Amino acid sequence: MNPSTETATADPVAHNDEARHRSTGELEAALPHIREAPSGAGTIQLIVRRPGEDAREVLSEARINADEGIEGDTWNQRGTSLSADGGPHPNMQITIMNSRVAAAIIGPIERWPLAGDQIYADLDISHEALPAGTQLSVGDAVLEVAVEPHAGCAKYAARFGREALRFVNTGEGPDLRLRGVNCRVIQPGTVRIGDSVSQIWRGRGAA
Repeated sequence: MNPSTETATADPVAHNDEARHRSTGELEAALPHIREAPSGAGTIQLIVRRPGEDAREVLSEARINADEGIEGDTWNQRGTSLSADGGPHPNMQITIMNSRVAAAIIGPIERWPLAGDQIYADLDISHEALPAGTQLSVGDAVLEVAVEPHAGCAKYAARFGREALRFVNTGEGPDLRLRGVNCRVIQPGTVRIGDSVSQIWRGRGAA
């Protein structure tokens, strides 16, 4: 497969309104629209892989596999404190972000890759809609929603502001998974822009 790609830098120099940090009021005003995201099935709007530190490639289609998550991504080189040995966590191979949240926090779709997630979909990814263990068809691949949380960090605050960090990490943020949802690969396959993300089996959540 030779998907078309568009390279994006993780921290572009920008001096316009699109790159400004949103205020708490602006972010909270977006919550009603975010809550109205479709539940059970949604549409993929952006696919991104991270071929290196602070590097992004926007893809029209991608191959999903159990070794890399998104083929060519560096998930398997990224350690986390949530892993027993500090290495890459097998339940954090791919992260899905609600595209409505991305638009509210980041602005235009061209800037969404800065968040560092791989799949951006118009989909309700809250704990209520997608309890841990839920399986999703993503193109012709299958992913399973992980119990491990996806939280904002200092780099997230630097890119989008401290208000955005509080927005995703506190209050309703964790329940709505405003920062995104971690997933592991169950079945490899190909995913394309415009493909559906659909629930095929509902999990029961954390034990």
